[in-house]
Amino acid sequence: MIFDILTIFPDLFTSPLNEGILRKARQEGKIDIRITDIRDFARDRHATTDDRPFGGGEGMVMKPEPLASAVQEIQKTDVAGRVILLSPQGRRYDQTVARELAQQERIMLVCGRYEGVDERFRAAYCDDELSIGDFILTGGELAAMIVIDSITRLLPGVLGCSDSAKKDTFSRNLLKHPQYTRPRVFEGMEVPETLLGGDHGEISSYRFIESVRRTMERRPELLRQERFSPAEEKLLRKHDLLVAVQRIQKEIIS
Repeated sequence: MIFDILTIFPDLFTSPLNEGILRKARQEGKIDIRITDIRDFARDRHATTDDRPFGGGEGMVMKPEPLASAVQEIQKTDVAGRVILLSPQGRRYDQTVARELAQQERIMLVCGRYEGVDERFRAAYCDDELSIGDFILTGGELAAMIVIDSITRLLPGVLGCSDSAKKDTFSRNLLKHPQYTRPRVFEGMEVPETLLGGDHGEISSYRFIESVRRTMERRPELLRQERFSPAEEKLLRKHDLLVAVQRIQKEIIS
């Protein structure tokens, strides 16, 4: 998969994209990350990429010409990528969107700055607009890194364990169960006995119940879209959780 990044601060990506899983995925050719400096497409000798907004107001706005020229140059290649603007006004980025974008061959991430980009560029060149949350960053670069990281780990062969991404938090509308490793006792706290018994059926059931409990406690709204199989409902009933889950679902829906 190809990721194109349009930014005025290309050096921000130097370390994050050369560490851990992303570095390995790049070395193995599973992803190709190409960074374009928007300033290279500015039309004046000062490499100006922003200007004051028409109508007055605070801050600066990114000019449309350098952005458009950068996109046009990249799109001269044989694969036309989906152009995505990182912006607090975009649709909320989540695991569902990550899975959607993981099906693409190429995406182009435009990193906004200042008060945003000229609306004419957004309207003419952007296929999508994404927000990683209801807060404001100094620019879209950090958001682009999050998008790249979350998509990359969904690509075939990237993670060491093929089931890791399938069983993550948000792989369904449940938070992941608590995790434990050695030592068996830490500061007086012991690993749950079920995880030590070797009965994989019991372990699976235990983890499912703990996942539901954690979701109820921390993110009950996620249960709105979750549907349980008859076997799962039976397990929830056994642990006196089914009525509570149904009550939460009914309250959220109503």
